[in-house]
Amino acid sequence: MSNKYLPISISLTGRNCLVVGGGNVALRKIDTLLEYDATITVVAPKPDKKIGYYAERDKLTLITREYQSPEAADFGLVVSASSDRTVNQQVHKDATGARVPVNVVDNPALCDFIFPAVTKRNCLTVAVSTDGKAPFLAAYLRLILDDIFPERWDRIARYAAVFRATLQAQGPMGREDKLRCLNRFLGADWKEILKEKSEDQIDQEMAGWLKGEKD
Repeated sequence: MSNKYLPISISLTGRNCLVVGGGNVALRKIDTLLEYDATITVVAPKPDKKIGYYAERDKLTLITREYQSPEAADFGLVVSASSDRTVNQQVHKDATGARVPVNVVDNPALCDFIFPAVTKRNCLTVAVSTDGKAPFLAAYLRLILDDIFPERWDRIARYAAVFRATLQAQGPMGREDKLRCLNRFLGADWKEILKEKSEDQIDQEMAGWLKGEKD
């Protein structure tokens, strides 16, 4: 059995994204795109007040009118969340005709990509998806993930990134030595470390792991 959606992470920084529609569903997608530094244009005849608020603060470009075919072809990524099915179908046609990835909300058959349910802690992203077939299940599992990865994982992820960068900066290292270093980090009691130690003390602790202390 083949899978329709490949779970990948792509950068949206500077990518021109179009959102068609201005209701609550469109707003949720806009909020997600804003978290990833996308350059957003919204086309909607009657946008939600919060969308107007974002436009006033230059977080996005708002065009207050109906969608005009084939403008979806001019963007790098498209989300269609119109309450008009005909509009959504036209947006899909225009985007796919130009090989632009498109998501038609609540219509997996017209989606080149989907939005997974996400738990994010600094650079750590844990996502779960049902390929658009049972999004309520993905949303439920995200709540479980929030419990598995409480807020302290924000700091753990940040320290992990620093630790890896420092390890790489030390130059070539044998595979076994590298694994030993990484296991020192992974085997640490981070709940206790974050509770009891200062930032400087944690930095010193990690420096010791890199030198081979506490084998």
